[in-house]
Amino acid sequence: MATVRVLRTWGRSAGRLICVRYFQACSSGHLLKPKCVCLLGYPSFKYSHPHHLLKTVAALHGQVVQFKLSDIGEGIKEVTVKEWYVKEGDTVSQFDSICEVQSDKASVTISSRYDGVIKKLYYNLDDVAYVGKPLVDIETEALKDSEEDVVETPAVSHDEHTHQEIKGQKTLATPAVRRLAMENNIKLSEVVGSGKDGRILKEDILNYLENQTGAILPPSPKAEVISPPPKPKDRTVPMSISKPPVFIGKDKTEPVTGFQKAMVKTMSAALKIPHFGYCDELDLTELLKLREELKPIALARGIKLTFMPFFIKAASLGLLQFPILNSSVDENCQTITYKASHNIGIAMDTKQGLIVPNVKNVQICSVFEIATELNRLQDLGSSGQLSTIDLTGGTFTLSNIGSIGGTYAKAVILPPEVAIGALGSIQVLPRFNQKGEVYKAQIMNVSWSADHRIIDGATMARFSNLWKSYLENPAFMLLDLK
Repeated sequence: MATVRVLRTWGRSAGRLICVRYFQACSSGHLLKPKCVCLLGYPSFKYSHPHHLLKTVAALHGQVVQFKLSDIGEGIKEVTVKEWYVKEGDTVSQFDSICEVQSDKASVTISSRYDGVIKKLYYNLDDVAYVGKPLVDIETEALKDSEEDVVETPAVSHDEHTHQEIKGQKTLATPAVRRLAMENNIKLSEVVGSGKDGRILKEDILNYLENQTGAILPPSPKAEVISPPPKPKDRTVPMSISKPPVFIGKDKTEPVTGFQKAMVKTMSAALKIPHFGYCDELDLTELLKLREELKPIALARGIKLTFMPFFIKAASLGLLQFPILNSSVDENCQTITYKASHNIGIAMDTKQGLIVPNVKNVQICSVFEIATELNRLQDLGSSGQLSTIDLTGGTFTLSNIGSIGGTYAKAVILPPEVAIGALGSIQVLPRFNQKGEVYKAQIMNVSWSADHRIIDGATMARFSNLWKSYLENPAFMLLDLK
């Protein structure tokens, strides 16, 4: 131990010179595998592993390591630096938080894998960092390296090396796995990794815990279980101690992007609109019969015929009689613009979120032409290929929420439009005909929302009644078709 202290004290002041002399000896060819190294006036110090000594002496001044941004997963290639937890000159240890980065899917805290001093930060706040590129430079602690390498240890067999971390060889594990090991007081060097290149996975930590303790328990103080005193003449029955479940899930934070961001903006603007609601029910029995007759004809033309083309065409006929429902107002509600085209939007539920493409110029389209355009929009919406033209320019909207479920809904207006309708599911319910006889009726509920600043309740009710009459008596639509 005395010799080790001498090396350590001398190394702090003249470690660089030792490295130079040793390299000079090696490069000159006079000393290939030295058994003894003279430390400039100090007694000779015999060391059987010169390569280890070289590593020790070089580490006395610290080694600057580039800490690179590792693969976060889910195909993420770049992230935005949102917050730095360290600055240049700060001392960090393993598992200390270095920074927080945000991708288009999640917010992640990056932890240090080294003990040392931060020498350089490669990014400012809100800069884009790339996977595999350096985040910071860390000067590793030299003193710790010299203490571990100078003291000789007995040789370790190859099999034993597989169960411990070899000095200078990096243990592959994600920050989450390292945190799990730290919380359970597990040395990563004692865990055998089953991942690629010996990477330690979460399952390896859990399996290690199970093999060691027979159960996976979080670090917490053990509660003492006291059995009640046995009753006279009763046999004491051992109490079974149930093992508490371990939940290792974590909260996830994601930025609002894409269609969700657009919906945030639109719905925030909709909050400024005073909504007027109006609900009614329709008997679609006759429309159901007509659709069943026309479905084979439409299918022969390669088109799937649903109820929606009839709903859209009936709405367009109603808008011709009540054009204020097909208008828009300016931000301060000082002017009203009556739209010439009936661009009726259809709310669609897709993998990307809620989208509202619209069928252009419904007032000049037939029911079959509307069905053809709906089929096109639905195919593009399912594959996320709708164009900007398809998603903009709407003047009136229908939401077929009933295709998912529900009978009534409070629809929210999409500014700058002034009205929207939500269609419920079709139900078979008993109703009375004009003769007072009970029959099975195909009943659908509709919920209208209108901008009450320019549309009164009577206007909304009259429009709904006209739309309802077209759908309950489809033949009436023929009288107004142009």
